[in-house]
Amino acid sequence: MNTAIPALNEGEIYAGAIIALDGTGHHVILLDGDHDDADWDASMEWAKSIGGDLPDRVEQAMLYKYLPDRFKNEWYWSNTQHYGSSCAWGQRFNNGNQNNNNKTNELRARAVRRTKRTPPC
Repeated sequence: MNTAIPALNEGEIYAGAIIALDGTGHHVILLDGDHDDADWDASMEWAKSIGGDLPDRVEQAMLYKYLPDRFKNEWYWSNTQHYGSSCAWGQRFNNGNQNNNNKTNELRARAVRRTKRTPPC
């Protein structure tokens, strides 16, 4: 079973696990690197180019709680669009606020990778 912390590559940091009520879920691993200000599409492409994804809103809240020192005190993009509109959610790492931003705004980005977590027997 994959309930232990997964193996990390150089520069990666284990952030935690997101677990559903049925015990399934995934581990969240923060990838190395901080992407300078860019719009949402460019940030999504950057994350993909380094083998990751932008964190979703729940993952961003977890990153703010457990790894705030790995972020600048600025806004960071999530991968979560705001109800299919021209906006996407971001997280501010100096105070934990989350808000929707126009996708053409330029925010910072960090990427994560996810590994499946299965419940213990």
